[in-house]
Amino acid sequence: MLTNLHPTKPNLISILSLSVFSICYTMWRLIKILYLLIWVIILLSSLVDAIRFDLISGTSKCMTEDVMHDAMTVGKYSVVNPNEGYPLPDNYRITVRVTSPYGSNYHYMDHVDSGNFAFTASEGGDYMTCFWAVYHRPQLNLSIDFEWKSGVAAKGWSKIAKRGQIHVMEIELQKLFDIITSIHDDLFYLREREEEMQELNRATNSKMATFTALSLLICLSVAGLQVWHLKSFFEKKKLI
Repeated sequence: MLTNLHPTKPNLISILSLSVFSICYTMWRLIKILYLLIWVIILLSSLVDAIRFDLISGTSKCMTEDVMHDAMTVGKYSVVNPNEGYPLPDNYRITVRVTSPYGSNYHYMDHVDSGNFAFTASEGGDYMTCFWAVYHRPQLNLSIDFEWKSGVAAKGWSKIAKRGQIHVMEIELQKLFDIITSIHDDLFYLREREEEMQELNRATNSKMATFTALSLLICLSVAGLQVWHLKSFFEKKKLI
């Protein structure tokens, strides 16, 4: 009895399938790492100190901060005195409003030179802080110091350490724990957003499939009517 001693050739489709699977898996891992790096950068950027910006009288300027649901956020603002050692002029006043992604007011102050706000976000998304400078002729250039922190950065760890005389190492460990917890929550938030986008894609694909089937049905119906009309026309003319 003769037996085939030559090894069988590998299936080309199997090789291609494994290659595509490995490429997709590698891309998925890279996307997850990229998401994590982006959120770490966002989290670290929230630890930046106060910023200073200019505002011309009679104009406005707005800033946004992405705040997660149930996250603590605090802010502090003040108009810089152009003449140190002297009282701030009356025309150096601003109006400040903080609104949620759905337009709810969380803070409003009119004709002030400084203030602060603190609240727990009941809505997740981009919160907006807008500054309006009082109209004045000639125009004035106001410098404003603004500090806005959310999440882990909103906790005053230095004040907690001073108040409780807690060991520095415990404070650093607690800060690291809160940062890890925040990253963990952000990953779950990204997973929820991904599920929402997948659900949207599925709904869109279903609607497109329905629309395609309906379009095909209409085209076939029109083609059938045209054939029937031509057949009736030729029969009347006794061509067929």
